[in-house]
Amino acid sequence: MSRASRSTCVAVVAVSAALVMAGCSSSDDSGADHKKGKPPAVDAQGLNAQPASKVRQGGRLKLSVQKWVHQYNFYQVDGTDGDAVAILEQVEPVLMPRDAKGVPHPDPNFLISAKVTSTSPQVVTYKLNPKAKWSDGKQLSYRDFATLWKDLNGKDDRYLVADSTGYDRISKVARGADDQEVKVTFSKPYADWQRLFRPLLPADGIDTPEKFNKGWIEKIPITGSSWKIKSFDKTAQTVSTVPDPNWWGTRPKLDSITYRALAQPADTEAYLNKEIDYAPAILPEDYQRLSKAPGTDIRRGARWDEVHLTLGTRGPLKDLKVRQALDLAIDRKGIVAAFAKDLDFPVQTLDNHFFMPNQQGYKANAGKWGTFDLAGAKKLLDAAGWKDNGAGKPRTKGGKELTLDYVLTAGSSSSALDQAQIVQQQLGQAGFKVTIQKVPDADFSDKYLDRGEFDLTSFRNVDYVFPSQLYSTFRQPSAKQTYLNFGAIGSPEIDDLLTRAAESTDPAESQDLYNQADVRIWAEVHSIELYQRPQIYAVRSGLANFGASGLGDWNFLTMGWEK
Repeated sequence: MSRASRSTCVAVVAVSAALVMAGCSSSDDSGADHKKGKPPAVDAQGLNAQPASKVRQGGRLKLSVQKWVHQYNFYQVDGTDGDAVAILEQVEPVLMPRDAKGVPHPDPNFLISAKVTSTSPQVVTYKLNPKAKWSDGKQLSYRDFATLWKDLNGKDDRYLVADSTGYDRISKVARGADDQEVKVTFSKPYADWQRLFRPLLPADGIDTPEKFNKGWIEKIPITGSSWKIKSFDKTAQTVSTVPDPNWWGTRPKLDSITYRALAQPADTEAYLNKEIDYAPAILPEDYQRLSKAPGTDIRRGARWDEVHLTLGTRGPLKDLKVRQALDLAIDRKGIVAAFAKDLDFPVQTLDNHFFMPNQQGYKANAGKWGTFDLAGAKKLLDAAGWKDNGAGKPRTKGGKELTLDYVLTAGSSSSALDQAQIVQQQLGQAGFKVTIQKVPDADFSDKYLDRGEFDLTSFRNVDYVFPSQLYSTFRQPSAKQTYLNFGAIGSPEIDDLLTRAAESTDPAESQDLYNQADVRIWAEVHSIELYQRPQIYAVRSGLANFGASGLGDWNFLTMGWEK
């Protein structure tokens, strides 16, 4: 399962598939480099990039999502699911889509320009396209920016927000020369300002806590892009979209895009039956079947996409020594080797929470806490008072066994289940008793992950191209807001380093501060990074400008079928 994060996504759960954003073009899909063991380039994509003249007008695209989406407000604490964001960003303004290298650029259909027009204080001036309108007929304006900022700046706890990062540094959002000029003033510098207001939502849809928290449940009340919602069919588990006839820009190539909720293992069969037009091909059993299917391309990209273990603190893991013992008892190399055994290129362990190995700024910060040390794990558990009862038996303390629940979805892939069982076996050697708890797919986020009701779980963070987007993942929760720190593990020192990193406009200094924070995140055992997940999709041959996006975005105007 996948969760989205800002244009991005918290890619939730399984070690296998996810539908999120994608982009343009840049590398061939031959796979030769992968077989030689070369790491992916930072701008690697596999999209079958074609000019508009070679894409026919019309046709239908059939996609899948992993579950029926409950909350479509991406900014609400329950709305960060990647599938929800994929649909939302098709029908709402993405002012600054990212190119192949993850660099955002204004989309002139929405945004004429966005620039830092003052540095003391920092002021960003946005000039909106006056033709851009919401589906209720109102123009995009400074009101939409101001309302979103007020909802997200953290000053009103009635708005249950996923992340206030960046918005909490804004002191004022004001009207400029007219309603389509927006002046955003920051109280403190914010280097990643380009990630804010993505997507832009209409003021009239989020201007009260009731609308913000509940007005986007199983619906998108107001749209504002080249596409609109045709229908939500809960019985058929489909969401259908069509071009909006009131769109002011170039008409999309496709006539319709349909999203169908499918349990993850069903994707391959659905693709082979021509019920959907693309499917993840990351698992060996899926790759072998999909790569042989007639009329199929295997497309690869280098996405910001990581798989990790997240720890909770509702039980024994409140104790740092126990978390550190768990960390040392995990053999990351063994987990990665099991996952990658049949892939056609190597997968390495990931030693950084903020940067992918193909990104500038990456440093291997795991150190001791990325190393398998069973003897060290046992010593820490002894020091924490957990009695060793012999091989194969759980440790005890005060008459209680050292038990942990590893929560995953009932529809998890074979890879995700294999990972859980490997972790169960590895931790068992140290004296942990791990129970694998399968929960309904629809309940995983709302009832377990978002509520901290787990001891261990695994999911993916995806598309966090801007490192400040991860502040909400690692910051200490407040009394009423958990943000995206599901295990509630953090420290004032980490918060301070992340705040300073976000405020630094010197890229080298900022990267250094993020790496300093990363060292401490490893030591706190907030989460255990495993690997950067390869982006491998099976896509219908002849489908242009679609597939493995890498660090970029899909373009819903140009994707379509070749002539």
